[in-house]
Amino acid sequence: MAEFKYKGNRRVLTGLVVSDKADKTIVVRVETLVKHPLLKKYIRRRKKFMAHDPANDCGVGDKVQIVESRPMSRRKRWHLVQILEKAV
Repeated sequence: MAEFKYKGNRRVLTGLVVSDKADKTIVVRVETLVKHPLLKKYIRRRKKFMAHDPANDCGVGDKVQIVESRPMSRRKRWHLVQILEKAV
Protein backbone atom coordinates (compact mmCIF):
# COMPACT_ATOMS: atom_id res chain seq x y z
CA MET A 1 0.00 0.00 0.00
CA ALA A 2 2.81 2.44 0.80
CA GLU A 3 4.15 2.80 -2.73
CA PHE A 4 4.58 6.56 -2.29
CA LYS A 5 7.62 8.06 -0.57
CA TYR A 6 6.95 10.73 2.05
CA LYS A 7 9.11 12.41 4.63
CA GLY A 8 8.61 10.71 7.98
CA ASN A 9 5.89 8.23 8.90
CA ARG A 10 2.71 9.62 7.37
CA ARG A 11 -0.48 7.58 7.35
CA VAL A 12 -2.00 6.77 3.97
CA LEU A 13 -5.74 5.96 3.92
CA THR A 14 -8.14 4.85 1.20
CA GLY A 15 -11.81 5.83 1.20
CA LEU A 16 -14.86 7.10 -0.67
CA VAL A 17 -15.63 10.76 -1.34
CA VAL A 18 -18.87 11.69 0.45
CA SER A 19 -18.94 15.42 -0.30
CA ASP A 20 -17.20 17.84 -2.66
CA LYS A 21 -19.31 20.94 -2.02
CA ALA A 22 -16.56 23.07 -0.45
CA ASP A 23 -13.94 24.75 -2.64
CA LYS A 24 -10.73 22.68 -2.88
CA THR A 25 -11.95 20.40 -0.08
CA ILE A 26 -13.39 16.88 -0.09
CA VAL A 27 -14.87 14.77 2.70
CA VAL A 28 -13.62 11.18 2.60
CA ARG A 29 -15.27 8.29 4.47
CA VAL A 30 -12.78 5.61 5.53
CA GLU A 31 -13.98 2.18 6.67
CA THR A 32 -11.88 -0.08 8.89
CA LEU A 33 -12.63 -3.55 10.23
CA VAL A 34 -12.18 -3.96 14.00
CA LYS A 35 -12.53 -7.25 15.87
CA HIS A 36 -15.01 -7.13 18.74
CA PRO A 37 -13.19 -8.00 22.01
CA LEU A 38 -15.92 -10.26 23.39
CA LEU A 39 -17.86 -11.59 20.39
CA LYS A 40 -14.78 -11.98 18.13
CA LYS A 41 -16.78 -10.75 15.15
CA TYR A 42 -15.55 -8.02 12.82
CA ILE A 43 -17.29 -4.65 13.07
CA ARG A 44 -17.14 -2.02 10.33
CA ARG A 45 -16.02 1.35 11.72
CA ARG A 46 -16.49 4.49 9.63
CA LYS A 47 -14.76 7.82 10.06
CA LYS A 48 -14.85 10.98 7.94
CA PHE A 49 -11.78 13.04 7.08
CA MET A 50 -11.57 16.41 5.34
CA ALA A 51 -8.85 16.48 2.70
CA HIS A 52 -7.32 19.15 0.46
CA ASP A 53 -8.10 18.74 -3.25
CA PRO A 54 -6.17 21.59 -4.95
CA ALA A 55 -7.51 21.02 -8.49
CA ASN A 56 -11.14 20.18 -7.56
CA ASP A 57 -10.82 16.89 -9.50
CA CYS A 58 -12.83 14.64 -7.17
CA GLY A 59 -16.54 13.99 -7.28
CA VAL A 60 -18.95 12.20 -4.96
CA GLY A 61 -18.45 8.43 -5.08
CA ASP A 62 -14.79 8.47 -6.18
CA LYS A 63 -12.38 6.09 -4.46
CA VAL A 64 -9.36 8.13 -3.36
CA GLN A 65 -6.13 7.85 -1.42
CA ILE A 66 -5.25 10.54 1.15
CA VAL A 67 -2.14 11.21 3.22
CA GLU A 68 -1.51 13.07 6.48
CA SER A 69 -0.19 16.60 6.12
CA ARG A 70 0.21 19.80 8.08
CA PRO A 71 -3.00 21.49 9.30
CA MET A 72 -4.56 23.63 6.56
CA SER A 73 -7.61 24.65 8.60
CA ARG A 74 -9.36 23.68 11.83
CA ARG A 75 -10.55 20.28 10.52
CA LYS A 76 -8.49 19.77 7.36
CA ARG A 77 -5.29 17.79 8.04
CA TRP A 78 -5.19 15.46 5.02
CA HIS A 79 -4.10 15.87 1.40
CA LEU A 80 -5.33 14.06 -1.73
CA VAL A 81 -2.68 11.73 -3.22
CA GLN A 82 -4.51 10.14 -6.13
CA ILE A 83 -7.91 9.12 -7.45
CA LEU A 84 -8.08 5.32 -7.61
CA GLU A 85 -11.53 5.00 -9.24
CA LYS A 86 -13.89 7.57 -10.70
CA ALA A 87 -17.61 7.24 -9.92
CA VAL A 88 -19.92 6.21 -12.77
